[in-house]
Amino acid sequence: MEKIKMVAARIKTLREIAGKSIPDTAKLLEVTDEQYSKYENGQSDIPISFLYAASRVFNVELTAILTGEEPRLHRYSVVRKGTGPSVERKKEYTYSDLAYNFIHKKMEVFEVKAGQTMPKTLNKHTGQEFNFILEGTLKIIIENNEIILNEGDSIFFDSGHAHAMCATGGRDARFLAVII
Repeated sequence: MEKIKMVAARIKTLREIAGKSIPDTAKLLEVTDEQYSKYENGQSDIPISFLYAASRVFNVELTAILTGEEPRLHRYSVVRKGTGPSVERKKEYTYSDLAYNFIHKKMEVFEVKAGQTMPKTLNKHTGQEFNFILEGTLKIIIENNEIILNEGDSIFFDSGHAHAMCATGGRDARFLAVII
């Protein structure tokens, strides 16, 4: 919970630096004023899709929102196993940023651990997404479509369509997510 409050404080600071009101920012991020306020005050779980959109609105690297530090590497970036900054989304997802220290990325790359509980709401964000299943079985909902992916399977989709995922088969799943 402490991480969520730190991330929320960074979002608030970015909004204030940009000189934007809560209603203006909420509109840009396509959420209600009430939901935005909950995110900014650390009173609600913050979806990675929201953080990604906020990074675009405030013109900062996602890493700056997640860690409070700007990435500096520009030739290559190595992230050792288990060292990428992570964001936990309740029981549903844990995201580990696999390219957090590379500046001016054209995509975001995460190792995601998905629990067996389907989120209550579907998320959407601009761009495209690629998921490659590393372990387990993953059920993905995209709008009204349900897709089951097994280890070694992949999916590429327009992430502007509402989507969510959860593990099935009695164990959590782990997958690589690339957001473009």
